[in-house]
Amino acid sequence: MIIRLSRPLNNRVVRRLALPGVFNLSRIETFRRPLVVGIGGTTRPVSSTERALGFALRGAEQSGARVRLFGGAFLYSLPHYSPDSRDLTDAQRELIEAVRDADALIIATPGYHGGISGLVKNALDTLEELRDDERPYLDGRAVGSIVTAYGWQAAGTVLTSLRSIVHALRGWPTPFGAAVNTLETRFETAEHCSDPKVVEQLVTVGQQASNFALAFGSHRPDAWHAVKREAVLAGH
Repeated sequence: MIIRLSRPLNNRVVRRLALPGVFNLSRIETFRRPLVVGIGGTTRPVSSTERALGFALRGAEQSGARVRLFGGAFLYSLPHYSPDSRDLTDAQRELIEAVRDADALIIATPGYHGGISGLVKNALDTLEELRDDERPYLDGRAVGSIVTAYGWQAAGTVLTSLRSIVHALRGWPTPFGAAVNTLETRFETAEHCSDPKVVEQLVTVGQQASNFALAFGSHRPDAWHAVKREAVLAGH
């Protein structure tokens, strides 16, 4: 069975999270849609990993987020990260600035010999440049996890490993992480998957990342001041 993701699935956007006074989450949504950054893929341009990540990012979009993808080709352009080097490339700076601005992330990796790929790990190592930020590393950000593997053993092992890495980077792993067995599931194109249940799982990862960003971001000082300004302009 081939399905096409043509409309929202299980769209459960958090619309009204109460804040002090008249302010609520729906006001923040109109002022600034959260940014969800996707990181993942392989050296193959049509990898199952990157296509799985695409479904999750569309789920985040359906929940009201803006999304940005750093796929396999971009990750391949990153040099090996060295904490001793101060000469960052343009690609490294682009990734660092995007994650710095992100409200949530989704990370997708293939399972290679029981671990995450070197391509994805190098991108995560590059985030060491965020160590001295006001929000260091992935602090205060929800992070969705996706693993593709040719078999269930590697999928489960690597998903646990990826979530542990997110913890080490001070991120908040979403309650649901998706493990995709590519022995059973095929991604014929960027918008077609052979298993509708897998699509729903991937969309859930994106929606949870987006919804957390909407809720958690409402309590950040910059978001709170933005809501107050909007309320004043509206005459509240």
